[in-house]
Amino acid sequence: MGTARPTLNFPGKLVLLAFAAFGLISCQSGNDGGEQKTGVAGFYDGRVVKWIIPYSPGGGYDEYGRMLAPYLEKYIGARVDILNLPGAGGMRGANDLFNAPNDGLTIGLINGSALVTNELAGIRGADYKIAEFEFLGRIVADRRVLVVAKSTGFKSFEEIWQAGNQVKIGATGLGGSTYVDAVIVNEAFDAGFDIIHGFDSSSIVKQSMLRGNIAGTWGSWGSALDAVDQGTDLVILQSGRQRMPDLADVPTAFEMAEKTSDPARAKAILTAWELLHAVGRPVALPPNVNPEKVRFLREAFREALHDPEMLAIAAKTLRPIDYATGEEVQQIVIDATSMPDDIEQLFVRAIKGQL
Repeated sequence: MGTARPTLNFPGKLVLLAFAAFGLISCQSGNDGGEQKTGVAGFYDGRVVKWIIPYSPGGGYDEYGRMLAPYLEKYIGARVDILNLPGAGGMRGANDLFNAPNDGLTIGLINGSALVTNELAGIRGADYKIAEFEFLGRIVADRRVLVVAKSTGFKSFEEIWQAGNQVKIGATGLGGSTYVDAVIVNEAFDAGFDIIHGFDSSSIVKQSMLRGNIAGTWGSWGSALDAVDQGTDLVILQSGRQRMPDLADVPTAFEMAEKTSDPARAKAILTAWELLHAVGRPVALPPNVNPEKVRFLREAFREALHDPEMLAIAAKTLRPIDYATGEEVQQIVIDATSMPDDIEQLFVRAIKGQL
C-alpha cells in the first residue's frame, strides 16, 4: 500500500509542485513506502562513479583512495570504482580526469604540487589547467620526507650533505613531486646530489634503494611509513617549519637552512616549496561540471572525510587527514602559482631539468 500523503489546500499543492519542478525536494515517497531520491541525489543513486588514482596500486595515493571509497559510496549513493592510471609522474591520470566527460561521474585524486609545477614549467604532456578543475576538497597536505636506505650507513642529513655528488637520490619523471623535491632541496642547500630520475613509480624507486642502486628518495611521510616501520629506511630530513611529533628527532629543512652559506635565499626557496605542498592531495572533477552536482559532491566528500568510522580507520592505519574545502583548495592553488618571479623561474628550471 502506498504511503499516505498529507492533505494540502490548493495553494500548498502549487508550492509543492513548484519546489519539485526546481529540484528543491531531494526525495519523495515511493509506492513501496520507501524513499525515491530525486534531483541530484536521484541522479547518483545506483550509478557508478569512476575514481582515477594517478599512481600504481599499493602506494599512498592508492591506499587513501581505497580507504575512502566506501565512505564516498555511503554519502554519494553511487558505487565508486577505482581506476589506477600511473604514468608521467601523475600527469597521465590528471590529463584523463581533465578531459573526462563533465557529467559528474568521474573524479580523481591528484598530486596537487606536481600539477602546479608541471603547468608553470609548461612540461610536455601537461595538457590540463589546474585552476579549471572543480575541486571537491583536499584529503591531506603531505609532510615531505627524505629517506635513505639504512644499508647505506648514512644516519643524518649532514652526512649525505657532506658526501655531495657521491649520493644518488632517486625520483620519478620530470615534474613529479619526488623529482621537484629532490632538485629544489638540492638547490636550496647547494648539495650537489646526483638526482636519478625517470623511474615509472615510487615503488620502483624503493626497489632500486633495496638493490643499492640509489641511496634515497623524497616522498610523503605517509608513503614512507611502512618502510621506516619495517626498518629498511631512515628519515633524515622533513619539510615544514616545525617538527612533526612522529618525527621529533628529525630536523626540518628550515632548521638546516641556517647552516647554508646563504640562509635567506635558502629560506625563500623553501617557502615557495612549502606553498606547493599546501595544495596536497585534492580530489577534483573535470572542468564545467554542473554546479548542483559540484555542490552535492563537495558535501558528500566533506561528510566522508568526517565520518567517525573512516577517521578511526585512518588513525589505525596512520593515514593522516588534513581536510580543506573545495573553495579553500582553489585559493591555495592561486597562492601556489603566485610566487616571486625569480623563485618561479628557479622552479621552472628545476622542473625542466636545467639545474
